[in-house]
Amino acid sequence: MNTDSNLSIQPCQRDDINALVELENQVFDYSRISRRNFNRLLRSPAAQMLLAKDHTQQLAGYVVILTRRNSRYARIYSIAVAPAFRGQGVAKRLVKDVIETQRQQGRHGLSLEVKLDNKHAIQLYQSFGFETIDVLAGYYDDGTDGLKMRLTFDPESR
Repeated sequence: MNTDSNLSIQPCQRDDINALVELENQVFDYSRISRRNFNRLLRSPAAQMLLAKDHTQQLAGYVVILTRRNSRYARIYSIAVAPAFRGQGVAKRLVKDVIETQRQQGRHGLSLEVKLDNKHAIQLYQSFGFETIDVLAGYYDDGTDGLKMRLTFDPESR
């Protein structure tokens, strides 16, 4: 478990599912991950769920990472930060942790999709070196466009 600035990053446990569903409902208006799907992700060997919690163990945010056996890239499937914790570096900390762990696991990089109008998230990803590789017209359930972004790790750091 990594800890700094009163935030700990830890693997998701079954006891965390209720808090994840609550956060999902606070943050997303559509395309929410259901309780059933969170449980599936928790059991899946192809998924990792990391949680950011404060010193009181309140859920500040989460990230879901998906991997494929034959792929050298992992995918950030979902990331969310609780409204009360926005602007405090939670997403930055989660992305940093994902990059470090995936690099250590021998991955060549990460990919993700993000809403085209989510400027803060795009800037965050760009600050880590993610580059836009495609525009995804009408990608989201509400009809908005998305960006496909990718970060390729420096071969020296793998």
